[in-house]
Amino acid sequence: MPTYQYKALAQGGEMLTGTMLADDMAAFYTNMYISNLQVIKVKEVSQKGFNALLQKISSRQIPRKDVIELSSNLSVMIEAGVPVLSALDDLIETASTGHIRNKLTSLKRQLLLGSSLSDAISRESAAFPDIFVRLVRIGEETGTLAKNLNDVAEHLQRIEDLSSVIKRALMYPIFAITITLMILAFWVVYVLPKMNKLFSEMEIKLPAFTRFLFELSDTIPKYWYFILVVPVLAVAFQMSKRNEKVRYFLDYMKLHVPIFKLVIYNMLVSMFVEQLRILVLSGITLSRSLELLQDTIKNVIFRKAFVNINEMILSGTSLTEAIKTQKLFPALVIRMISVGEVSGSLDEQLGFLSKHYEKVLNAIADRMSKIIEPVIMLFLGGFVAIIVIGLILPIYDMLTSLAKM
Repeated sequence: MPTYQYKALAQGGEMLTGTMLADDMAAFYTNMYISNLQVIKVKEVSQKGFNALLQKISSRQIPRKDVIELSSNLSVMIEAGVPVLSALDDLIETASTGHIRNKLTSLKRQLLLGSSLSDAISRESAAFPDIFVRLVRIGEETGTLAKNLNDVAEHLQRIEDLSSVIKRALMYPIFAITITLMILAFWVVYVLPKMNKLFSEMEIKLPAFTRFLFELSDTIPKYWYFILVVPVLAVAFQMSKRNEKVRYFLDYMKLHVPIFKLVIYNMLVSMFVEQLRILVLSGITLSRSLELLQDTIKNVIFRKAFVNINEMILSGTSLTEAIKTQKLFPALVIRMISVGEVSGSLDEQLGFLSKHYEKVLNAIADRMSKIIEPVIMLFLGGFVAIIVIGLILPIYDMLTSLAKM
């Protein structure tokens, strides 16, 4: 099916550009007419490489924040009785980017051609999160589209908040370590050579320790080109992650390295309970939910746990008993899931856990600076002490010699 690149005028007078798949030029103009777009310029993209590039650009995923806003607004309008087509018209007019506008226009066009909203979104699935596609379909089938869209918005907002907390928790250590390395580099590359030159001009006899520091500061700049090895090592590291044993080792270390394990482990548990909550709430079976979790959560150790839990559930074991066997989940998670299974309120208990771990991660993020700061100060203080001792020793020796004269 050929791809057509176009420039068109919308009803509101706005100029739109984009690409469209159509059987032929006649089908293209029919689709544009149905979409109330006046074609200004159109050409068929025949080059395979460029065509693939355009297809990739046009199918990129809409940012999570925009999907949250889209889901929330669409939910409110449908709940108020606004037809889906009219709601899409309003969203197209207020779209924040051309990419979103093009995707919404494509949805509207498919609805006018007789597709359901879920089918239209499925054809644009590369641009929307998988949970959005699934819950819209379930909402249409059960008559709870507005509720499901609101559930999607709440779920994605929780994931967005969780992502922000993780960035905040890890940002301080990364920033602190970067600043520390810059300070070390400044002293070694700039300050020590200056002091070396000064002592040489004063013809001060240097102790062995001071000579070692000065030789180190002279040697490091000579091998600056070793910095180029860093990108090569980074690429090699990324390639090594394709090996299953390497991935397992790295993911294992993420769960056991001091300080960072607090963030990563609690993040994975939080992701697990929140993703499972929305899947259970949408009516997806536990077995299918665990399969979807394997695609959502990338940690190999957790994914293997999901595989084992799913196999046990398929053999008739309850979710609580299956989770207990993995020795990976905290007692609170097991206890709340058990209560949810017994009372038939699993989605509510998972919701409670999701909020709880969000609070835990917020507390960890707030404490992270207090945990990291002493370590950084100890390291930096130790380095400065070594430098100061190295610089004071020759001065002390000189003063001692003068006192003996």
